[in-house]
Amino acid sequence: MIKVIETQIPGVVIIEPAVFGDTRGYFLESWNQRDFEEAVGPVNFVQDNESKSRYGVVRGLHFQKAPYSQSKLVRVVSGKVLDVTVDIRKGSPTFGRHVAVELSGDSHRQIFIPSGFAHGFAVLSPEAVFQYKCDKFYNPDAEGAISWDDPDLGIDWHLPLEDIILSEKDKHHPFLKDINPECL
Repeated sequence: MIKVIETQIPGVVIIEPAVFGDTRGYFLESWNQRDFEEAVGPVNFVQDNESKSRYGVVRGLHFQKAPYSQSKLVRVVSGKVLDVTVDIRKGSPTFGRHVAVELSGDSHRQIFIPSGFAHGFAVLSPEAVFQYKCDKFYNPDAEGAISWDDPDLGIDWHLPLEDIILSEKDKHHPFLKDINPECL
């Protein structure tokens, strides 16, 4: 059984699984296709990914260009992150708006991100293990990204600027307004 929480962007939802705990620990279903499809709709996940990062790491804002755009179901196994998703769907009434939510191994919350969004996260704990399911296979030729510090997006990453750690690649992405709309 899962609880679905709507966000300010239709289609982006927070999912809270039922957690059964006692003195031994806890049990939860991190994925149940029947419950997910009843709550969100059919999605055929084909790939699971996992990353481990240390405090201050910001990954993103990444996306796959159409027709390789991916829907994702993301969660944190251990640690805490600020997860950010940005609507980059052409013609969307919420284009350029974002949803930011804390995910942690303690809360067990997940977020479903439909295709047509850029995605990133910032690690707020000493380290975090991050997992996500994708409904399309990764295609390196379809990579796209938006600068994490795009002023028009106004994202508060919940980290002091001097603590942010970026990959060399993530230091050089364009702002959303500078991306050719045909590349979204």
